[in-house]
Formats: sequence, C-alpha cells, structure tokens
Amino acid sequence: MINWLENLPIGWMAVVVFGVTYLVAGVIFLLVMALAVGERARAFKSISPGMLSPLGVIFGLFVVFTAAQVWSDFDRANAAVDREASALRAVVLLAGNFPGEPDTRLRALVHRYIEDAVTQEWPAMAQGRATLAMSPARLVEALQFTLGLTPRGDGQVAAQREIIAAVQNALDARRQRIIISQSSVHWVKWTGLLVQALCTLLAIAMVHSDHRATAALALWLFATGVAASIVLISSHNRPFTGEISVSPDVLLQVMPAESRPR
Repeated sequence: MINWLENLPIGWMAVVVFGVTYLVAGVIFLLVMALAVGERARAFKSISPGMLSPLGVIFGLFVVFTAAQVWSDFDRANAAVDREASALRAVVLLAGNFPGEPDTRLRALVHRYIEDAVTQEWPAMAQGRATLAMSPARLVEALQFTLGLTPRGDGQVAAQREIIAAVQNALDARRQRIIISQSSVHWVKWTGLLVQALCTLLAIAMVHSDHRATAALALWLFATGVAASIVLISSHNRPFTGEISVSPDVLLQVMPAESRPR
C-alpha cells in the first residue's frame, strides 16, 4: 500500500479507505446496471449465485494469509524491543559490580544509546530508511570498554562475562528490529487481495442486476467488509509505522534513573 496512507491516523485512514471502496462499489453498480439490458442482462443473470460463496471464501483466505504475516511481524517486533530492553537493563544492573568510573561510564553509554535509538533510529524505521549500516556506536563502545576492564575477583569476572553477553544480546535484538522494520506486505499480495475483492463485487452486481435495491445493499455490505479488512491490515502493515506501532517506551523505562532527561 501507499506509504502516506499507512502514516495517517486510524480515523483518517478509515475515511480514505472506506471512501475509495464505496466509490469503487458505486462505479461497479452504475456500470453493471447500465450494461444490464437485452442480451447482456440475460448473460448476467446466467451467472450462478452459487459462485458468490467460493469467491467470498477465496477473498477471506487472502485476508487471513495477508493478516497472518502482518501480525507475525508485529509480534516479532515487540519481542525484539522487549529483548533489547531486558539486555540493556541487565547491563545497567551488572555495571554496579564495577563501582566508580566503570559503573558511571557504562550507565552513561546505555543512556546515550537509548537516546540515539529513540531520536534517530525510530524515525528512520518509521520511514523505512533504517538499515544495518547504521552503527550503534554507543553500544559498540560499551562492549569494547567492558572487554578492556580488569576484573578483581570471581564476582567481577562473572559480571564482566554477563555484561558482554547482555551487550551482544542487545546488539542482536537491535539487528532484528531493524530487519523487521523493513518488512511489509508485498505488492503482489495486495494486488491479489484487491483483484479478488473487485471480482467479487462485480459478481455480486451481475447476479443481482435485475434487482437494483438488492444489488446496492449486497455491494454495500461486501464493500464494508473489504474496507474494514484493508484498514486492519494497513494499520499493522509496518510494525514501526503509523498510529498503531511498536514504541520505544520500554527502552526508556530501562534508562538509568540519574540519566533520565528532565
């Protein structure tokens, strides 16, 4: 779908989608009614009403097939952000095993990393511009700093090992959310869904071409279902785009307390 549509608030997205869908249904109604005369009218009525059921089932399968990908991507995006936040929280907690400058340095790096993620990466992901080429400099610096620490005692050795593992976990979670931010419903799927909806609308109008009121009501009902399906899929299509999206709130929650922006 068009990117600007996915960035609209849900209310305006619904207005646009429902308006366009009703407009298309209205054009189909007028076109079929105008053509339903003479021999064409008999041809339209020769179409079996039983054809509507398989057409509707196929459209439903298209919706389920498309929605399954969308919701899977959304769940994966949430899981990646949660895992990243948990890993960063572990870094902050374990940094306390190195009191003084190491603790302060690690907490500051985590703070700056989260700031960069919220102010730079989230807008880029929302616009589909985020790539793995964007380097998480603060997190890489935290990893290098931790590797350079000289632990004293078994406790600090274990803490150093866990901090390194947590930073690597956060890096992997970040990679996952950036990859997922590039995911969306392929245009081929959208085309199949919309073509199937169009075929079903045409079939409805032809089958009921001798009863204008019935045809109009049936078209309105199916067009409403089509529009609702498109709004549902479009609003979740890109996990980090639009009003319904994965937010960085959970990352902000793990920001070191003394480093929180006021």
